[in-house]
Parts: sequence; C-alpha cells; structure tokens
Amino acid sequence: MGKLADWFENETFWAEYAPIMFDTQRWAEAPTVAESILRIIGVPVDNAGISILDAGCGPGRIAIELAIRKAKVTGIDLIRPFLNAAMDSAQDEGVDIELIQGDLRKFVRPEGFDAAISMYTSFGYCSTIEEDMQILKNIAQSIKPNGWFILEMTGREIAVRDFTEGEWFERGGFTVLTEYSVEGAWEGLRSRWILYDEQGRKADHTYVQRLYSAVELKRLMLASGFSSVEIYGDFDFSPYNEKARTMVLIARK
Repeated sequence: MGKLADWFENETFWAEYAPIMFDTQRWAEAPTVAESILRIIGVPVDNAGISILDAGCGPGRIAIELAIRKAKVTGIDLIRPFLNAAMDSAQDEGVDIELIQGDLRKFVRPEGFDAAISMYTSFGYCSTIEEDMQILKNIAQSIKPNGWFILEMTGREIAVRDFTEGEWFERGGFTVLTEYSVEGAWEGLRSRWILYDEQGRKADHTYVQRLYSAVELKRLMLASGFSSVEIYGDFDFSPYNEKARTMVLIARK
C-alpha cells in the first residue's frame, strides 16, 4: 500500500484557491519583492546575471519578475497547473524559465545555484519537522559556497499577534469564509477556507501549516548547512519585532 498523499499535493485545492491566494495585490507586489531579493543578494536589479532556485514557485509570480531582470531562474513546484500557468506567463513576458515538477523533500542539484528563495509562506506544510529540515538541507546543498537563501513566511509570533477565529470577505470573484484554530501549543494553525462563487457553487478545504518562531527556524537552518542566518521583519531589513509585517530570514551557506 502506497503512502497517502499530503494535503498540499492536492491539485484541486490549489486550482480552486489560486484566485484567492494570488490575487491582484499579490501580483502587483511581485516586482518590488523581486528587486528586494536582488538588492539583498547584492546584484544589479536590472541585470542580475545569477542563477536562482525558486523553491515552491507556484504560478511563477516572483520567478518571472526575476527572469525579467536577467536572472537565470529555476522554479520547482509539485502542482502541474501552477507550472503550466508560470510557463504561459513566462512566454507572455518573453523570458526563459526552467520549470520542474518535483518534491522539495527530494530535489537536490549540488551547488547548482547562486541563491535560492522561498516566498509567501511556501514552507512549513510537511507532516514532520524532519521533512521540513530535509527541504532546508536540500536547498543548502543546491546553492554554491557563500550562496544566499531568502525565506519569507508567517512566523509564529505574527500568527499569535494577528490571530482571529475567522472572517469573511470578497476576493477574486468569490465570497470567502475562513475559520482558524490552533494546533497543539501553537505548533500549527488549522485553516478552513470556504469559497462560494457567483453561481453559488461551494469549495471547502481545511489544511494545517506548521508554525515556527524566528529563533526555531534560524536554528533549523543553521543545523541544515547554512553558516549564518539573519532575521528581519520585511525585505527592507526592518527589525522582526511587534511591528513586523512578515518574517524574512536571510541565510548564507
């Protein structure tokens, strides 16, 4: 009997929820995020000329903007419809991107990249910490000595600060109802998203994301092959404190 698929391998989930997660605001911020990434790495924002692994690239939101800026980008994701959408967008923009359908728990390209990124909380979905750590080890092995890894996600501190039991809103042509609850001792966040489209059709999915504090994740990264890790509250090097917008970890191999 084969291993049961993890929830994040469900293509139907991502196809139904893509308009909600990747709405116009998320696409509009992509150029700024891409330029921030390149500034952190220390290369020209208009002619990067470096190789970057986008680990969990989704529909290519950031990967395409990096490619427009002359970075050589490899995007990897489990979800084929996302990769197809990324390829269509890349063709529309006239850029070349290597796109791979693959599992980050298994993908390694030894010293194949100058840098790697994981954006928009694309990390923390595995069933165990060991699996998450394997992803970090694989990324560390896949970047060159002195290479960069930039990881951006919702930290436990922000999840606690902003916690709500639920809300509803209109987005992407859907009415969205959400319900949230805490798993364990703030070890994870269980999220239920219920979507109603304009015809009244309903989609209902529940998923759990592991929550890491900034210090916990820093320790995991240091134990996975990175020599240094700095923690910030945004891409502008602002502090990770009570005013932080997100959690950004910048690591060097």
